[in-house]
Amino acid sequence: MKILLIDPPFYRFIGYYNRYFPLGLAYLAAVLRNEGHGVLIYDADCNVNPSKMDFISLEDSYPHYLKSVIDKTHPIWQDAKKVIADFNPDVVGITVWTTFAASSFTLASLCKDYNKNLPVIMGGPHISIKYDEVMKICPDVDFLVRGEGEGTIAELIKAIDKNQRDFKNINGISYRQKGVIIHNPPAKFIADLDNVPFPARDLLLNKASYNSEDMGLLMTSRGCPYACSYCATSIWERKVRYRSIDNVIAEIKHVIHQYDTRQFTFKDDSFTVNRKRVMEFCDKLIKEKIKISWDCNTRVNLVDEELLLNMKKAGCNSIKVGIETGSERILGLINKKISLEDCRRAAKLFKKAGIHWTGYFMMGLPSETQEEMYQTLQFMKELDPDFASFSVYEPFPGTELFNIGIEKGLVQEERSLEDFYTISPKYYYVKDMNRRVDTLSNEEFGKIENDIKREFHKFNRKPTKIFKRVKSRSRSYISSPVMVWDDFRKFLSWF
Repeated sequence: MKILLIDPPFYRFIGYYNRYFPLGLAYLAAVLRNEGHGVLIYDADCNVNPSKMDFISLEDSYPHYLKSVIDKTHPIWQDAKKVIADFNPDVVGITVWTTFAASSFTLASLCKDYNKNLPVIMGGPHISIKYDEVMKICPDVDFLVRGEGEGTIAELIKAIDKNQRDFKNINGISYRQKGVIIHNPPAKFIADLDNVPFPARDLLLNKASYNSEDMGLLMTSRGCPYACSYCATSIWERKVRYRSIDNVIAEIKHVIHQYDTRQFTFKDDSFTVNRKRVMEFCDKLIKEKIKISWDCNTRVNLVDEELLLNMKKAGCNSIKVGIETGSERILGLINKKISLEDCRRAAKLFKKAGIHWTGYFMMGLPSETQEEMYQTLQFMKELDPDFASFSVYEPFPGTELFNIGIEKGLVQEERSLEDFYTISPKYYYVKDMNRRVDTLSNEEFGKIENDIKREFHKFNRKPTKIFKRVKSRSRSYISSPVMVWDDFRKFLSWF
């Protein structure tokens, strides 16, 4: 069968940079190709002429997005129509993220406009949580793949290919049968991740649109053992499954050979959760003289001096950690399982190791006071990260804070199809856009938000911060000079 896998447009509508390739779809594509199918990955959000990089101001562009996403004559939708027609697929698969849901629903509609009998499958984070809602509000979707999709999609495509009408034995899917919505039992997780083929980067449409760094996106594990109340990783059941170190090294070598990549990004939820494994991984990179640079996400309570020094020696040039707040009370509310002292200790360790680090901060959590919001700003300045990322809390389905928001009257539990096209993505599940928190008026909250954003802007634009960013990537610049120009363009867009 000919299968078209689509990542929906979002940042492209509003002119923002969108790095990397759709990793999840590339995994599915690899599995389906091994089953003998012809597969094309269409990253409809790949923006070849981006102009914006300041993600702190992202929400200012949301009104333009809503205006564009409903206009099927928009050039981006015309491009999507052409890709669909040119490939003439037998099946289409579409990723759904909560923020991008309107785009996914429009893509499904475009597919049905092209061929009303074309099977449309949806999967992704939003589907794994809000599958019943999506089946109720989106008439253009035929099947949903919930949770980990590689095994499920292979079974489903095989059934569609054989024109089966009975799907009751395929775990992990939702569908309609004689007008009745059916949710089959969840599928089991893949026991051995080494059995999953490497992501099929070569099946991407317009591969020339990606640079070598974009192709360096990897995941060495799946899942997170922590239970932060703002995060929906509960779909992984608080378990971590690991690929073998040899399997990860083999993919790194493959990407170096195919795309000359020297800067990699490991997107594991908490890369250093298994300290022994990370030490062994770094030792292997060093022993085999694999000279790459790489960055990762982790937690402030999962680093120590010996580990960081070994990571740096193995090429780690950037680490991102969630600090979230300067309030011990809020840390408890979000079940972060860290303390402010943990953050202070980690900040000192990052600086001592000489690794560029980013701290993630947020505001606008339920019950958060004005004083606590400004505590976060002051704590950011105290920690002095090399880059400080800031966002306003958004209630995402599947999180504990989402349920708390419902109890406090701040969150709308379900949405209609029209809601996704008329409400700003920032407020998709906010019950009242004029009441984002329960401690302040919307006007007061807006003033504090703008004030703190300005301070984060000023902090990040200090010459010393920019120099540290450039210095951390110098090794990559030497091995891949084109990255200098790419980063310079992003720098101009950010300013």
